[in-house]
Amino acid sequence: MNLVLVHGTGGDPATNYGHLVDGFADVRHVITPDYSQLTGELSVDQLASHVTADLPDEPYDLVGFSLGAVVAAAIAAGDPARVRRLVLIAGWVDNSDFRLHLGFSTWARLAATDPTSFAAFGPLVAFSPAFVSAMGEDATKGTPPPGTVSQIELDARVDIRDRLPLITAPTLVVGCSQDHLVPVSNARALHEGIAGSSYAELDSGHVVLLERPAEITTLIRDFILS
Repeated sequence: MNLVLVHGTGGDPATNYGHLVDGFADVRHVITPDYSQLTGELSVDQLASHVTADLPDEPYDLVGFSLGAVVAAAIAAGDPARVRRLVLIAGWVDNSDFRLHLGFSTWARLAATDPTSFAAFGPLVAFSPAFVSAMGEDATKGTPPPGTVSQIELDARVDIRDRLPLITAPTLVVGCSQDHLVPVSNARALHEGIAGSSYAELDSGHVVLLERPAEITTLIRDFILS
């Protein structure tokens, strides 16, 4: 059985999931699609097609983080027969939450006009305050993948309201109580929009994959093996 892990904005398979893969290798063959190099005006459907293009024609478990959660939800809605279990981490439904839209639009503007502030804004909204403090100057290091700006612009256009009723796979939605990029109310709304879904909440900033790797691995494993 395959486990497909879909990365989020500004990340790639290595940065989002590289440290987690071994935690699933004994129970699943892990596949980590990569759309971090795609640029231009992106769409959710384009990224969904990119993720599924080379997948085997058989059922699989699907995990998405951040924008990857939006993409994973779209995949599950469009091809319910193949998605066996679905896990959506720190995702959202649309940009009707002004706080959410303001964060994405500010992030995109800084990316286009002020690289130094862009580098600082990322960790401020991606992690909990204590985690950023512990990271120190390392929090602002690193070069984002080429597709980051295009993905941020897509983040601000997301609207998957009409797709949620089409999701039939057993679904676990995970929210992060200290999420400053996608306020946790958005993850709760995602859960409420998917009939029969389960919900879990972790004490973490947005990038729970790095802040709480053991806890998120356990949640995913327990769910896909249930």
